[in-house]
Amino acid sequence: MNIVYRFRLYPNKSQRELFSKTFGCVRFVYNRMLAEKMEYYKRTGKSLKVTPAKYKSEFPWLKDVDSLALCNAQLHLQTAYHNYFRDPSVGFPKFKSKKRPGRSYTTNCVNGNITLKDGKLKLPKAGWVRIKQHREIADALLLKGATVCMEADGKYYVSLLYDCEEQPAASGAARTAVGLDFSMKELYVASTGDRGGYPRYFRASQRKLAREQRKLSHCERGSNRYKKQQKKVARIHTHIGHQRKDYLHKQSRKITNSCDIVCIEDLDMRAMGRGLDFGKSVSDNGWGMFTNFLAYKLEREGKRLVCIGRWYPSSKTCSRCGRVKKELGLGERIYRCACGNQMDRDENAAINIRREGLRMLGIVPDIERNAS
Repeated sequence: MNIVYRFRLYPNKSQRELFSKTFGCVRFVYNRMLAEKMEYYKRTGKSLKVTPAKYKSEFPWLKDVDSLALCNAQLHLQTAYHNYFRDPSVGFPKFKSKKRPGRSYTTNCVNGNITLKDGKLKLPKAGWVRIKQHREIADALLLKGATVCMEADGKYYVSLLYDCEEQPAASGAARTAVGLDFSMKELYVASTGDRGGYPRYFRASQRKLAREQRKLSHCERGSNRYKKQQKKVARIHTHIGHQRKDYLHKQSRKITNSCDIVCIEDLDMRAMGRGLDFGKSVSDNGWGMFTNFLAYKLEREGKRLVCIGRWYPSSKTCSRCGRVKKELGLGERIYRCACGNQMDRDENAAINIRREGLRMLGIVPDIERNAS
């Protein structure tokens, strides 16, 4: 199992210049290899194998940056090709743009060239860089590589990849299970009646963001004032993203600690945001990010995340008698059944999701007794 830790970097002026140069070299090598592979395939109909070492004699400035970063650019291109031929719907590899705000490069740990010690990180070519290490890392973990990135607001971060040889501890007999139904307002509604209570961070900062974007639209594109205002807008977006991630991490940790089995629906959030004109509300919740956090946290604890089919009628089914309604409008927030069952629509769906998830696992009897 691989574990990633992300920390804030504080490089000095020369280190920032080196990072900027590395970003540019990685982009150049990636685009050059992609262009040659495309041109060679058009001429011969065959795939071209090329390495970054080919370009160092022609472009000596490539030797000034970490060679492993250039090698990883080649691996990323190979992965992009593999993904395309495995599933063409992901799209053909595209050229990297210099105008893209987020920039990054990846390097590998070889013979101790990457070391984390006493609040500093040693990186190839850059030397020791100040870092804000907000959490401890176990000595048993093996450092495999690092990814340095500069976000749109100009801040630097590093993601350290560690190899964990220990298998996740089995949680034993499953004792508790919960079903989670997506809620546009609350993030989720649990089968136990608990609600996420999502603070809707984007909505809270929407007026401030609109004001700064309006100022940006009045600036001359490419001017110093435009770049300065562009960073202000990026800082607001970054702040909203960090708020969302912090909240989702805490909620997923809370659920992981209290439950052995978590049942959710396989939802197409992109189609939901487009089809129902709820794009901002759907995207603000970050449901996909929340389920990803849940998945890896549960896996580390040896617990289970069960994903039921998106066409299962969880909202239309009565959680008491099992009768399925033919029609159920989005405006009906209270589920009413002929059997007398009357409850919140989302809570009713969460109970059905939990029940269907347990059925897919074989319905462990002790869980059903705990639920009742």
